Amino acid sequence: MSLSENKVKIMEDDNIGRVIWKFAIPGIIASLISAVYNIVDTAFVGMLDNTLAMAAVSVVFPLFILINAIGQMIGVGASSYIARLLGSKDKEQADVVATTAIFTSLFLGVIFTTLILVFLEPILRLLGATDTIMPYAIDYAKPIAIGASLPIMMPTLANIIRSEGNTKLSAVAVALGAVINIVLDPILMFNLNMGVVGASWATVISQVISVCLLASYFLRKKSYLKLEIKNFKLSKTIYREIISVGTATFLTQALISISMGLLNIASKPYGDSLIASFGISLKLSSLVIFVVMGYNQGFQPIASYNYGAGNYDKLRKSIKISIKRTTIFASLATIVLMIFAEPAINLFSNDSSVIEVGAKTLRATLVMYPFLGFTQLYATLYQSLGMSKEALIVGTARQGIFFIPLVFILPKILGMNGVLYTQALSDLFTVVLTAYFAYKTNELLKLKNEEDKDIKSNTIEVLMES
Repeated sequence: MSLSENKVKIMEDDNIGRVIWKFAIPGIIASLISAVYNIVDTAFVGMLDNTLAMAAVSVVFPLFILINAIGQMIGVGASSYIARLLGSKDKEQADVVATTAIFTSLFLGVIFTTLILVFLEPILRLLGATDTIMPYAIDYAKPIAIGASLPIMMPTLANIIRSEGNTKLSAVAVALGAVINIVLDPILMFNLNMGVVGASWATVISQVISVCLLASYFLRKKSYLKLEIKNFKLSKTIYREIISVGTATFLTQALISISMGLLNIASKPYGDSLIASFGISLKLSSLVIFVVMGYNQGFQPIASYNYGAGNYDKLRKSIKISIKRTTIFASLATIVLMIFAEPAINLFSNDSSVIEVGAKTLRATLVMYPFLGFTQLYATLYQSLGMSKEALIVGTARQGIFFIPLVFILPKILGMNGVLYTQALSDLFTVVLTAYFAYKTNELLKLKNEEDKDIKSNTIEVLMES
């Protein structure tokens, strides 16, 4: 039995809590390393002792998220579809879906590289770059634009590999890229005197290595899923399945980019320091988000597999266990970050105005983070089950449905405080909305579980009578 076949078999283990840990721990480690990398990367930029450089990173970061959203859409959509196919024992179609998704991501990567390079300056204006920030933002953004295909390919490959149960490789690839980025930052930025441009090239080079590692898994025939050119199909059914589930992830990621851009625009009247502060706060709060996301990466294939196999009771248990675990972590992490807000901001900037505003910004952002595990888990669950409508609504609520109206309304009422507390109020509304959908989903799974028991009971009775 191959490693990947064994991973698929592990998902049938009755101890669902233990199974989730086996799948989630690699994702948590990789995500945590990625979060630490984001923090270290920003800290190196802070060493340039240039608030404008820090603000430039804050402006360009939404562009990187937007590019990554394309890959996440394809990867998450394909991963959910593949896991459900494997749960229903349709290996042949799973191979076709994997091949189609990977070649599609490569094609889209080339298109986005071209578009971003052509329209780079107007895009940066839309993301909130001021005249003083723009020169630094262009320098930092050009390498990211040149390597735009990489953040599309990487999540596509990683999610597909994860769908067959191999969470370890996808985690190692992400972690390796983060470590290499951290090593390259000081070399390119200071030893080669490239400044903020060096930080950008370090990111691109590290992504090349991660993508090569992930792609080699298929090229060396180590995967359970088979990547072959003959399996590539321009199938409406495949694209519909991928897009129907992946759209929620894309919009969630894209709305993060849009919301950050809107925050930058809303912050303009209060100076470049506030823009820099939001960038720093986002990187610090990502410690919580990334770990929850890492856990959910392990939860997702298990949820898809058990739903596809009709194991509704195990699915309900996995939801309950996962909410408990992620909520405990998010609560503890929020408390620590709130207590040490000032020294945390000081790691990135010696500017007293940035430290003062940054600490306030970080605490305001974190107010509702203890509930992040609950809302993010259900967003992942709906993607895993192929419930596109629910995935779309819950997934886009936090940074879109609630955030976008609030970022226009609150600053007009509360001034700078309105900018600071937009995310917290949006999170509060998202918790309420998610609770409503969670109740309906739990009732649906209970009903399906009872129906499944009745069918099995009737089948046994018929067999005994015959």
